[in-house]
Amino acid sequence: MKKENLVILNNEKIFKKNEKYYCDNLDLKVVPEGLNNFFNVKFIARSSKQKGGQELNLLNICVSKNIFEFLKNLLKTFKYKNKYLIISITPYTFIASLFLFVFRKKIYLYLWSDGKEEWKHLIGSWSVWIYQGMYEICSSFSELIVCNPRLTRKKSHLISISRLDEEWKKNPKKISCDSAKFLYVGRVSKEKGIFDFMEIFNKNNLKGSLTIVGNSKNFKPDKPQIVYLGYVSGDKTLRNIYDNHNITILPSYTEGYPYVVDESLARVRPVIIFEEISYVVNNKKGIFVCKRNAESVVKTTNFILNNYDKIQREIRENNLPTKKSMLKQISDIISE
Repeated sequence: MKKENLVILNNEKIFKKNEKYYCDNLDLKVVPEGLNNFFNVKFIARSSKQKGGQELNLLNICVSKNIFEFLKNLLKTFKYKNKYLIISITPYTFIASLFLFVFRKKIYLYLWSDGKEEWKHLIGSWSVWIYQGMYEICSSFSELIVCNPRLTRKKSHLISISRLDEEWKKNPKKISCDSAKFLYVGRVSKEKGIFDFMEIFNKNNLKGSLTIVGNSKNFKPDKPQIVYLGYVSGDKTLRNIYDNHNITILPSYTEGYPYVVDESLARVRPVIIFEEISYVVNNKKGIFVCKRNAESVVKTTNFILNNYDKIQREIRENNLPTKKSMLKQISDIISE
């Protein structure tokens, strides 16, 4: 059966060298590559001057140095019959969606994070109305796909997203619980709450360490108990890092469907989150919600360490989604 054409548009910056393409966001590798098994995918994104840690294995990628080139690459696709998947709302994808609407193209809008909250924390409360305006316009003529029902009140397709394959669930290592070995995996940025958690970690009376895995240009920890590994690529390496820690910390102020939670639970490691994102628990066992202060973090951490075996038995009862099931869900929606 002949595959349909699918054009994916995103604000991600991609580095190109010798006809090879690299990005930092693993999601922007998993989704286009995975959907290419169901469609003939063309990926239109922005150009980066820095090489990311993820190589994209796609034949049809267009990188754009500015908005004009972005739109030019989009307009070139109009001569063929395509469906269009926009991932996240940004000024680039918003303007592109207007062109798609004017030319009566079929548009799927995939929201995998709370853009309104991200704009609030990155730019300020005053900017939320800008995002809200773009969202209202884009969603009025697009078919919505969301990973969390909180992301929209409009009619939408709800999917369970994941980066897990069967290897993630195999042979998690045993770990000592003599002290807290915290692990943070994600962007080293303000809205992710990692800087606030570092303050809590530095002030609390726990014996332990904090390891940070993520991309940052200027971040340098100032305490010997805080280890910064930088950007890590490769599932096997990341699994080993989870296995060498006993608690995963997710201090974000806003999340859509954080992959790090399922990754940690797949390695049978409990997760601590804060009240602002309590909705990500979603009946999963092994996720603990605490207040954003040292007293609550210490209390929750001690409870986990003192009941670790019991908590791990409960975690093993979770039925975690997989990358394969996620991609099938998205492809089924677009193929309808």
